[in-house]
Amino acid sequence: MKARTMVYLESEELHALRVEAAKEGISLAELMRRLVRHHIENRHPKSAPRTNAYLKIVALGSSGRKDISERHDHYLGEVLLREHSR
Repeated sequence: MKARTMVYLESEELHALRVEAAKEGISLAELMRRLVRHHIENRHPKSAPRTNAYLKIVALGSSGRKDISERHDHYLGEVLLREHSR
């Protein structure tokens, strides 16, 4: 649900935002939402996976899968993503 809010900007800031929104072909409100979303998503940069995350997948034993040699990158990516999102 969207909520209404009021923001006070300097006239130069407002002008610059309106120009950018017009160039993008979007409303000022949409530009503001995108800027806020971008800020929220990037305020805590993700760190690299811990080194031991890689070691946890070595010599795990039999997986029962028959396509490991063809899809090893896929399975490695799943493990790293799972370990990284903890």
